Amino acid sequence: MLPRRFCILPLLAAAACPAQITTSQVDNSRTGANLHETILTPRNVNPKEFGKLFTVPVDGDVYAQPLFVPGVEIPGRGRHDVLYIATEHDTVYAFDAYTPGAPLWQVSLLREGEMPVAEEDVQCFFIRPDVGITSTPVIDLKTGTLYVLARTKNRHYLSSNEFHQRLHALAITNGVEKLGGPVEIHASVPGRGDGSNNGQVAFNPLRENPRAALLLANNAVYLSWASSCDVGPYHGWIMAYDANTLKQRAVLNVSPDADDSGIWASDTGIAADSSGFVYAATGNGRFDVSKGGRDYGDTLLKLNGNDLSIADYFTPYDAAQLNADDSDLGSGGPMLLPDQPHAPSHLGLIGGKAPTLYLVNRDRMGHYQPGSDSHAAQTIPTKGGIYGSAAYWNHTVYVLADSDSLRAYGVANGRLSYKGSTTFTLRDHAATPAVSANGNKDGIVWVVSSKSWNGAPRPAVLHAVDASDVTRDLYSSERNPARDRAGIGMRFNIPTIANGHVYIGGRHEVDVYGELGASQQAEGAGH
Repeated sequence: MLPRRFCILPLLAAAACPAQITTSQVDNSRTGANLHETILTPRNVNPKEFGKLFTVPVDGDVYAQPLFVPGVEIPGRGRHDVLYIATEHDTVYAFDAYTPGAPLWQVSLLREGEMPVAEEDVQCFFIRPDVGITSTPVIDLKTGTLYVLARTKNRHYLSSNEFHQRLHALAITNGVEKLGGPVEIHASVPGRGDGSNNGQVAFNPLRENPRAALLLANNAVYLSWASSCDVGPYHGWIMAYDANTLKQRAVLNVSPDADDSGIWASDTGIAADSSGFVYAATGNGRFDVSKGGRDYGDTLLKLNGNDLSIADYFTPYDAAQLNADDSDLGSGGPMLLPDQPHAPSHLGLIGGKAPTLYLVNRDRMGHYQPGSDSHAAQTIPTKGGIYGSAAYWNHTVYVLADSDSLRAYGVANGRLSYKGSTTFTLRDHAATPAVSANGNKDGIVWVVSSKSWNGAPRPAVLHAVDASDVTRDLYSSERNPARDRAGIGMRFNIPTIANGHVYIGGRHEVDVYGELGASQQAEGAGH
């Protein structure tokens, strides 16, 4: 195993440092590609040289993608490359990224007398038994701040329980609260969606379930919500909080006169482009904007990053049928392609439960057109639904739909064209791929099997394929299960790849993979 490599972030150029994985799917475009991986290559990721190194135990299930920051000065502990882990038990950990053992620090976000929300509270068994931190946090390297959204409750035996959602700002060096945080999530908008006669729809901290990752852009932290098992009433909320003060800057409810239309994204993130626009896809719910209404079910939204006003949108022609069939467009998360050399130069990709990928011109999204999806730049049928997002590397898009192989599509002239598929399919649901590469070479596509919504618990499986030829299978953690088997898998987990290591969240643990030492290779040779 190669020695670790440290850097001091403010003093060295970014190219001299391991990649900083500070947000879900690596960047705000949600391409999922770490382009600074110089250790792992298609030549050394194989069952002999690569495998499971150790497991990090934690106090709850890990749905949030682990984050990685190199060269952090931990008070009294020295400089470390740090892995940040958030759990459903409302705990945030900082571990040395390469060494098993006790955390560098850990903090509970439960106040005295509080506990995580329970599956019985939300009437949904998708996340169990604790419902605490689900959405992936985000880190601001300029200020050394980790933003995290946590759910808690106060149990009362003689009156109704109290439920809370709070945005925390933690110092990445020691976990101490910053900026006067945390702040309680409150919001209301004019509308008839709650069925009352007071003309206001209020945010419900019990019913609103945050699954999509946090986004840091425009000096703001963006949060979004859906529901638990469609238990209502709920709405699709998006809110922006000032990254320096935690003051609420903007609120959007995408179904103010109806209900539903949650931002699910299968635990991937809402996205942002270099012009400051924010992109989010909504799930099943009424779409009536084309008739003068205000409800945006099954729609890809382009939002002004300052006030969350709707700048543009794309809605499939069969939105009413998608809503009737519970075929959420928003079961997937948006991915923004890099600028293309020919028009349309700004493209976005979204797919949902209906077996279709939509390539959308972000400069002219087309709104809603009855009869066909001709307003999309391209539509591509998929074998199953999308529960996650795509990844992008080196003019190629990688997508893994439900019950299908991982597919690669070349990108040229504003179109996608099929290139090839992997030799494996996942046993359960679709998943979100991740890419590691050294610029435009040595690309690897990684994917972790995802637990189905009603399936029995089983170990996650880590797969790796050559990104230049996805038919070339490099590695599976089940080829040598005695050495490499992962912990019990969660739904929608995304692997984090940084500085020669791969990190996978699971039930009460994070598994760490990397180059094996000579003794580990010899031990595995007999299997």
